[in-house]
Amino acid sequence: MLVIGTFVHRLGSFLVLYLTHRGFSDGQAGTALGVYGAGMVFGVLVGGWLSDRLSPRTTIVGSTTLTALLLPALLYLHTIGPMLVLVALIGAVGQAYRPASTSALSKLVPESRHVMLFAMVRLATNLGTGIGPVLGAALVLVSYQLLFWGEALATLGFALAAFFALRGGGVGLSHPKGGAAGKEETGSYLEVLRDRRYLMFLCALLTTSAVYIQYVSTLPLAVTAAGLSVMSYGILVGLNGVVVVAFELLVAKRVQHWPRRVAAVTGVVLTAVGVAAYALPWGMAGFVLATAVWSFGETVGYPTLSFAYPAQAGPRRLRGRYLGASNSVYGLGCAIGPVIGTAVWSGAGRGLWLWCGALGLVAAIMTWAGVVPARPEPKE
Repeated sequence: MLVIGTFVHRLGSFLVLYLTHRGFSDGQAGTALGVYGAGMVFGVLVGGWLSDRLSPRTTIVGSTTLTALLLPALLYLHTIGPMLVLVALIGAVGQAYRPASTSALSKLVPESRHVMLFAMVRLATNLGTGIGPVLGAALVLVSYQLLFWGEALATLGFALAAFFALRGGGVGLSHPKGGAAGKEETGSYLEVLRDRRYLMFLCALLTTSAVYIQYVSTLPLAVTAAGLSVMSYGILVGLNGVVVVAFELLVAKRVQHWPRRVAAVTGVVLTAVGVAAYALPWGMAGFVLATAVWSFGETVGYPTLSFAYPAQAGPRRLRGRYLGASNSVYGLGCAIGPVIGTAVWSGAGRGLWLWCGALGLVAAIMTWAGVVPARPEPKE
């Protein structure tokens, strides 16, 4: 049910198209998208705190219910100021779900199965990202009202399902371990920041996410600069989707038995090598080879890097905060990566890819230093 919820939460956003359709300028629409991203980073931090302080169930139900109530309100605002405030709130409230959901998932299965579990979550995420725009476009053909009300009803339906399905606190889903909400919870994000090895891991995650996101921002510039068509870029993005959807669960079946440090570092190294390979002057064949390499690296390392390790790195009472910190850092990397990447591309051209490869290898070293080897799993 939680994996299906991840799919629902990835049904896409038509924010920029909607705002321009309403008559707002391109600049205003871009500002709204930036505000939405800032709200997302803040939301995952708050969601991690609420998950530990209240419970994953309360946070999930509250986040999804409020999101369902806020979404249709976009239809009835007419000035950019209130619109930006509402967009920021939707970004924050909607993303508070993420660390709570991941925390709940991690409590439902043993740590030895986390890699496979989060490979399934990533599959749901990628399917939602791929299918969502198609469903959204079909609804927009009728009206934007149908799009926003439809997404609100789907989100509210999931909130109701979560309310009933996550009852019972046997694994800490309905209340924090130890009884009433907050009774034994004394930690904070400061405690996460005092974990020096986890800070090293977060630096590695920030770096590798900034390298990884170049396929969205700088790769299309490189493809057109090589004299290839926009369709060629679409083929590369499609290749990434095919590799991830078709092979990630099969790869996870093997990788889940690896030491988590090895899995994470291997994924980071393959991502770095693949992105660096875009510097090869081999035309479309080189682009395809490079994309296949970093896409395979994504299937090997990212279930551990993005989900499984952050869920295991700290004390159970701070699991939501550890996940909130990793989610926010990953989002920050994906936000600053395109800005830095396009700036370097304008001055260095294909040299950008070599810089990305070097940064990726630095991230691999930081990952090795930051990931603590697994401790024996406690017997229940």
